[in-house]
Amino acid sequence: MDFISGEIIGIDKPLGWTSFDAVKRLRGAIQRRLHVKKFKVGHAGTLDPLATGVLIICTGRSTRKIDDIQNGDKEYVAVIRFGATTPSFDLETEIDREYPWEHISKETVENALPNFMGKIMQVPPVFSAVKVDGKRAYNLARKGKAVNLKAKQLEIKEMELLACDFPEITVRIVCSKGTYIRAIARDLGEALGSGAHLTGLRRTRVGGIKIDDCMTVEEAIEKISTDELTFPEDYRMPERD
Repeated sequence: MDFISGEIIGIDKPLGWTSFDAVKRLRGAIQRRLHVKKFKVGHAGTLDPLATGVLIICTGRSTRKIDDIQNGDKEYVAVIRFGATTPSFDLETEIDREYPWEHISKETVENALPNFMGKIMQVPPVFSAVKVDGKRAYNLARKGKAVNLKAKQLEIKEMELLACDFPEITVRIVCSKGTYIRAIARDLGEALGSGAHLTGLRRTRVGGIKIDDCMTVEEAIEKISTDELTFPEDYRMPERD
C-alpha cells in the first residue's frame, strides 16, 4: 500500500459511528505503521451516525480527489416509517407527533414516488450540518433555537419500492450529492397525508464503489498493519523513536 501517493479505501461504516470516528481509527493505524505523528486522511462524504454503509476514506495525495468522489451519485436503501414524525426526521430524536397511516397502501406509495424523481427542490433537515450564519444547523436545533433553511436543488435519479410492511416501507434511492434521505422521508409522509421518519439507512454505493467493495474498520486496520508498503521515490521513512 502506498499511503503517501494515496490510497482510496472503502469502509462499511458501522452503526453509531461518526464518519470522523472511522477516519480517526484509520489515521491512527497509518501513523503507527509509518511511525509519524501527523498524516493527512479524510473522508469523501459524511454518513450520519445512525446510517451504515459505504464511507470512502482517502489518504495522502489522494485527499485531493475527495471533491470529485463526493460529486458522484449515491445509492441508499432506506426504511421509512409512516404514522409519526421526529424533529430530526430519524431516530436521533423522540417522536413529537403521531398521524394516521392506515389509508396508505402499496399502490399509493408507488403512485407517489415518481413525484420525487428528477430535479427537485429540497429543504434540508434542521438537524443537519448545513451552516447558518457560520454555525451548524444541528447545534442551533439542539439548543432549541429556530432554524430556517432554504430549499436547494438536487436530483433523484432512481426510486424503487423494495418492500412494504406497513407502517414501514423499504426504498432504494439513487441521488446526487447533497440529498438528505431523512428529508425524503418527511416529504413522502406529507405527500401521503401522514407523517414519516427514517428508521434505517444504509449507503450501498458512492460513485463506482459498492458496498461489496468495502471492508470493515477492523479489516482495513489489519490490511494497513500487514500489507507490504510502497513509497514515492522522494519519501524517506522516519527513524524509529
